[in-house]
Amino acid sequence: MKHGRAIALVTLLGLSTAVVALQIGGFTYRGPPTSSEDSALDAKHEFAWSRLRYTAATGSNFGGYGFGYGYGYGGRGAWSRDYPKADIVFLAALRRLTRVDARSYQQVVDLDSDNIFNFPFVYAVQVQTWTFTDAQAKRLREYLLKGGFLMVDDFHGTADWENFLTGMRAALPAESYPITDLTDDDEIFHVLYDIGHRIQVPGEQYVQTGRTYEKDGYVPKWRAIRDSQGRVIVAICHNMHLGDAWEWSDDSEYPELFASMAFRVGIDYVMYSMTH
Repeated sequence: MKHGRAIALVTLLGLSTAVVALQIGGFTYRGPPTSSEDSALDAKHEFAWSRLRYTAATGSNFGGYGFGYGYGYGGRGAWSRDYPKADIVFLAALRRLTRVDARSYQQVVDLDSDNIFNFPFVYAVQVQTWTFTDAQAKRLREYLLKGGFLMVDDFHGTADWENFLTGMRAALPAESYPITDLTDDDEIFHVLYDIGHRIQVPGEQYVQTGRTYEKDGYVPKWRAIRDSQGRVIVAICHNMHLGDAWEWSDDSEYPELFASMAFRVGIDYVMYSMTH
């Protein structure tokens, strides 16, 4: 146990140093490979990051603070908030701080084809706006029950929660798949980093407002849906914005404390998804 804690401490120090280095020197990131790079970069890897593209409900309320900042949107819809920078920065951290052979660029997936089954980890944001057809909800359920892992992030307050449930329950009915709170002792927070007590991770709006919350989402909610074997298949980050922390980790005005927490949680979730 002492040896494991020593490894975690060294890794944590490396993470803090990496975030500070980003804030001092900035970050240069790349997009998907060009045709000349395809053969090398599309070689098989242990892990590939994917983001869920979905159709947003008509008249969805984005609300909150910080709307429109950073990368994402660009006419692409709510699913693309902070895209692609947040995804690529996180992947850079994953590759630097672990031994996981992760592909260096992100992937967009949707529920209209079986291609999603090629990507066992999916990240989704602004999930208070998502809607699914019956076929899409069925495919999401099959994806999760066959071993897939879904991380949802960046939705805030009471109304967002209820709207999120509308889509989530189309795929995983409440009577069979209850939502529970994750505790400090849950294994998912101790796969690589021993996180224990977690703090609310705000979006970039914190720099302007000093508030860690948006809407009426004053308290961070770390929740999960598990399969029949007890494995977490949906990790729910409600009343927080980890993706913004990744995206703005190279900004000296965005606190390193929040960025480091966001990276640690994300890396633990990835490691859990690969080992459970």
